[in-house]
Amino acid sequence: MSLMPFPERDFMQMCWVVPDLDAAIDHWTRCAGVGPFFVFDKPSYSNAMYRGQPAPDQPFDISAAIAQAGHTQIELICQHDDAPSMFRDLVPAGQAGFHHTALYCEDFDAQLAAYTAAGAEVAFSGIMIDFRTCWVDLSATLGFMVELVEANPTADMIFKQFSDAAANWDGSDPIRRLG
Repeated sequence: MSLMPFPERDFMQMCWVVPDLDAAIDHWTRCAGVGPFFVFDKPSYSNAMYRGQPAPDQPFDISAAIAQAGHTQIELICQHDDAPSMFRDLVPAGQAGFHHTALYCEDFDAQLAAYTAAGAEVAFSGIMIDFRTCWVDLSATLGFMVELVEANPTADMIFKQFSDAAANWDGSDPIRRLG
């Protein structure tokens, strides 16, 4: 991969893969005061591709939790199986580690083109709900991936729910389920 500055640097999310989602949420709420966390299980994707090969619409068994911390989302992901995935590519089963940052892209195609032109591989791509997302593998140079999320009204609504809840959070009800 050639050296280049990130085409967009306004990262809106940091994500860790964790072996125990509830324990990780408890740690973040107690130690950092971050919350509440919105939890969702087994996301599905259409047109899913993993490492250039077609993948099932529900390609891996994960649970994820997201909370807003100022201008940045904190995401925690727990993969419940050992299936190949962009998560297992960087963090082995039973371990915890930083996995990715995320960008909310007004011009998804331009962002993706900049990374791939520099030699980055797309680890996973698909359509979640009604917007495109992908994980670009920068682990060889930076040790993590970058998730690109296509800006859209559905994500705007969901992300506003996260930030509104965090702005008024009093420490109660730290785990909230989505869908």
